[in-house]
Amino acid sequence: MQSSPENSRRQFLKRSAATSALAVAAPLVVAPHVLGKTRVAPSDKISLGVIGIGPRCRYDLKSMLSLDDVQCVALADVQQSRRVEGKKFIDGHYGNDDCVVYDDFRELLAREDIDTVIVATGDRWHASASMLAAEAGKDVYSEKPCGITIELCQQLAETMKRTGRVFQAGTQRRSVPNFQQAVQLAQSGALGKLHTLYASVYIPSLDNSWLPGEPTPDRETCDWNMWLGPAPWRPYNSKYVSGGWRGYHDFDSGARLLDWGAHTVDLCQMANGSDDTLPVEYTPSETNITCRYANGVKLVIDFLKDPFGDRGPKWITRLGTCPVRFVGSEGSVETGDSGEIVVKPADLQTRVGDYKRVVGLDVTAHARDFFDCVKSRKAPVANGEVMRRSHVACHAAALAWILQRKLTLDPKTEAFIGDDEANRLRSRPVRDWA
Repeated sequence: MQSSPENSRRQFLKRSAATSALAVAAPLVVAPHVLGKTRVAPSDKISLGVIGIGPRCRYDLKSMLSLDDVQCVALADVQQSRRVEGKKFIDGHYGNDDCVVYDDFRELLAREDIDTVIVATGDRWHASASMLAAEAGKDVYSEKPCGITIELCQQLAETMKRTGRVFQAGTQRRSVPNFQQAVQLAQSGALGKLHTLYASVYIPSLDNSWLPGEPTPDRETCDWNMWLGPAPWRPYNSKYVSGGWRGYHDFDSGARLLDWGAHTVDLCQMANGSDDTLPVEYTPSETNITCRYANGVKLVIDFLKDPFGDRGPKWITRLGTCPVRFVGSEGSVETGDSGEIVVKPADLQTRVGDYKRVVGLDVTAHARDFFDCVKSRKAPVANGEVMRRSHVACHAAALAWILQRKLTLDPKTEAFIGDDEANRLRSRPVRDWA
């Protein structure tokens, strides 16, 4: 049974009193081309390895496997059933039996012939696996949220910069035409002076409970220690490894605010031209978290009681999941995963340019941007610095909700001003899993 918000917050504060910096183990073998440019296979294809192949990863892979210049050659997963299913999925696409499987992703990273990886594990592993991959000379496409704490997001961005690796966060809506058009309207002046941005999210939640322990399977079936990775130890339960880990604080991030916020707050950052900064104030209420940028623009992170159904008068339900709205002195624009764009007043519709309407969670353009940047060595649209600031904004908002008070953040240091407790919560203890 899920704890009440009050008890959850109290438990969270007690368990997070002692925090420590991330201690990431070094990869088993560091590829000799770590400091060089990405190796291109003799076939002129970019070789891809997969770290964690659950349902979301297979969705991403549909787009990646369709790219003629990409060849998926290996996968790693701690669960035997997923290794079997994943190999079948990849080999089935190519019509061969070539995909090599590993139970420990560090063996995959030791291969010099792999240029890129997609990290699609559970949230707890995203940052650590991505940093290990970068240290091994791989370019990285990471599912979001890319780091479950402010500190991890900072370390991830710094690692990518230091190693010179190409990094793309899986915030694919930056590459979807209707969202790009909405951002363009906000930035063009068509809406007048921009003053308020709205980002939709689930109602935040915080659960520190444990599921009852079950017999731990043998390591071949599921390596429970490796599944947990940097997360705190707890007894095995089959629900966790079948996707039921979501919502538990040890495995999740930002009181679940980043489930959608990693996308919607990111789009608001983009609309405000704030990829190089983030809001300075975060004020929680029962229905939202209101943030303020130094330029005076407000960001309202709005809690949707039923994010997949009726959202009431504040949002246009038919626009689909992950809606955002940008409001200026002369009008507004709202869009979501349906691909439709609604502008008000109606005469602003003429300012919406032609665009290809994409419905759903298509990642093709985002993946294409990543692999093009692997070749050019340019920064993708959702690179490490872009990810860092939009994710830190989400985490800061989540901490304001957890602590139930206004927080002020220095956008340069990404530290809270005058609040030692909030600053301690920018990181979490890390378990020695290696």
